[in-house]
Amino acid sequence: MQLSENVFIIGAGETKFGELWERSLREIAVEAGLKAIENAGIYSKDVQVLYGSNSLGGTINAQNDIGSLIADFSGIASNHIPAIRIEASTASGAAAVREAYLGIKSGEIDCAIVGAVEKMTDLYGNEMLDHLGTLLDREWEAFFGATPAALAALSARKYMHDFNVPKEKLMSISVNDHLNATMNPDAQYRNKLTMETAMGSTMVADPLNIMDCSPMSDGAAALVMCSESFMKKNKKEGIKIMSSAVSQDFLALHSRNSYYTMDSTVLAAKSALEKSGIKHKDVSFVELHNSFSIYGLTAIEDLGFAEKGKGKQVIDEGIGVNDSLPINPSGGLKAKGNPIGAVGVGQFVEAVTQLRGKAGQRQVKDAKFGMLHNIAGTGSTSYVHIVGGE
Repeated sequence: MQLSENVFIIGAGETKFGELWERSLREIAVEAGLKAIENAGIYSKDVQVLYGSNSLGGTINAQNDIGSLIADFSGIASNHIPAIRIEASTASGAAAVREAYLGIKSGEIDCAIVGAVEKMTDLYGNEMLDHLGTLLDREWEAFFGATPAALAALSARKYMHDFNVPKEKLMSISVNDHLNATMNPDAQYRNKLTMETAMGSTMVADPLNIMDCSPMSDGAAALVMCSESFMKKNKKEGIKIMSSAVSQDFLALHSRNSYYTMDSTVLAAKSALEKSGIKHKDVSFVELHNSFSIYGLTAIEDLGFAEKGKGKQVIDEGIGVNDSLPINPSGGLKAKGNPIGAVGVGQFVEAVTQLRGKAGQRQVKDAKFGMLHNIAGTGSTSYVHIVGGE
């Protein structure tokens, strides 16, 4: 089947990311959704399907059927549209966007809303750590004591050894995230981070310390997506999703070809760029998935901006909002926050803000194309989207 409809984002909204103790899962999900609808300037009756992204609501919050929950409490259940939960581990957000994208591309849907939510601080740290183990291979990784941080540390130590990369290069990703987050009112941590403070922070899993690790966060984000015909008929302006790509690898880290190359990211990035028709040099900014600092550095390489082992050169050339390749202008997972099921959609909210020229102090000059990278777990699945253009 030939997919012909162009897909646009006409509305975007999100909550603040952080420790939202006083608010429930449904409250923040509805807030983000209503913000997106208001931002789009449409009515709820215009929406034909709702995709609800969530990773761990069933275990953390004892709430499944997130799609129906969002539809119910946002006031659109009476419209009787499909409301579907999408779960793809920590890549759930991008997975939900892709499902909406494909539905619109097919011509079956004209207007969809994607709502993404995660409420992680309802559990204490050790309890949450056990739940995060469900994102790994439970039998062959988590059962033997592996955690997401421990596996990231294995990747980091092997990478640093093989390419003679100092720890400071990994930590540069976190320092950059914190600087950008000072300019993002929705970010969880809006404090600058010095290299000295970062390097001296508490060890988590050698060589990674606490400033290499993204936090546990609450947050929600939402998009209104539509076809080009819907957009023109309703006289809206939108941001085009130029391409959407996904690739899969083994779930367990030990089964893969490399500890520090995510083949799923390499393949998804290549596909996304080919479909979009743009080159790496055309990318104005990248929102990449740095749940741990090592993943930020290796993603620069896996996305094709540097050869393997040479991502440090990109960092040396500058990754700030005013540099040649701005990385995570939102503040990224380290500083904006990591509500895992909402991250992928939150990246789109940042992209829309940048491409509309509404990002304030963190605005990337002349932003035209954004690359968005969202992974599941330690890289078992990778989604890459290109947004922007005319």
